[in-house]
Amino acid sequence: MTTDRHGRVDGTDGGTDPALDRRGFTTWPLRLRAAVAVTVAAAVAAGAGAFLADNLSNTFGPDSVCEGAVSADALTGALGSGKAAGREYGDGHLPAGTAFCRATVSRGIFGNDRSVTVELRRTTDLSLLADDPTARLFAASANSGAAGAASDHRAWALLPEGCDNSTQVVVSSDGDEGPGARELAGLSVAVANRIATQRSCGTAPLPAPHDLSAPGAEHALDRNAVCGLPGFTLPDAPGSPALREAATTATDPLWTCRVDTAASPRSSVAFTIGTEPRLLAADAPTNDPGLGRARWVQRDEMMTTCQGRPVHFRLSWKGPQKLIPDSDEIWKQFLTAGGRAIGCEPIL
Repeated sequence: MTTDRHGRVDGTDGGTDPALDRRGFTTWPLRLRAAVAVTVAAAVAAGAGAFLADNLSNTFGPDSVCEGAVSADALTGALGSGKAAGREYGDGHLPAGTAFCRATVSRGIFGNDRSVTVELRRTTDLSLLADDPTARLFAASANSGAAGAASDHRAWALLPEGCDNSTQVVVSSDGDEGPGARELAGLSVAVANRIATQRSCGTAPLPAPHDLSAPGAEHALDRNAVCGLPGFTLPDAPGSPALREAATTATDPLWTCRVDTAASPRSSVAFTIGTEPRLLAADAPTNDPGLGRARWVQRDEMMTTCQGRPVHFRLSWKGPQKLIPDSDEIWKQFLTAGGRAIGCEPIL
């Protein structure tokens, strides 16, 4: 191979590149500089791609956050793409139910972080679960064992069968715009599965719930069928405030109805029926005989069986005004009408 007086490779051996010659890369030093420039550009492009992948996705991990209780795939599936991270709060551990964790999906310098708070709670009070009668319920019978409730900003799911009863995973959205009830329901069940694996309990992983009930809606109370229960009536006392009600549209894993009034917004009463055996641990009845087959287990709550399954009935009052009296007559109507609505044999 030879070069001419301009430093170009003689074309007799096929080494000349006419395309490079036309671009002015007519000497080896120029061609070397071009090669270096191409290499640097490729490296910059690769670095930029890695940077974007790390900021816009969870390509480089971690696989889980919150002490392994929250899968990164489940988290980004609910909150959208980005980098997964978690931070525990408290002196204990989330899988043990002694602390809570904030799980976040971040887009780095691009902002728009989204996060949820994840907790493990052991609940013995139905009213703590039934605080949103407009929630969408998902029943174990229709969702291959997954059971809980969800709204646009909060969801809870029970641990799989074979784990501790009365233990729920609670996932709450930290932003003004929640990801949606279905997404939070799926995330709560995914966390319940991972905690069951960590605890070595549960017969099988639960699938993401697909059958969610419609949200309830608030409307004027029908005193001839309180909370939509035929046979449950209230007298219309002169001068009493106009009452309104909102009830869930399904009865499994629980049914709840809240009654309140615009005249006293801080006052309300909730009627709750827990129909899923995993909701609460079996409580020993008190010495109070209760009513019919129902037995008191704590103040404002009775327990009985419906078709062989334990069921809890609860009335809870909030606020300075007692909108509905606490009386045996109210309880009898609630047990009778509520039991009929969920298919119980006669309780009274």
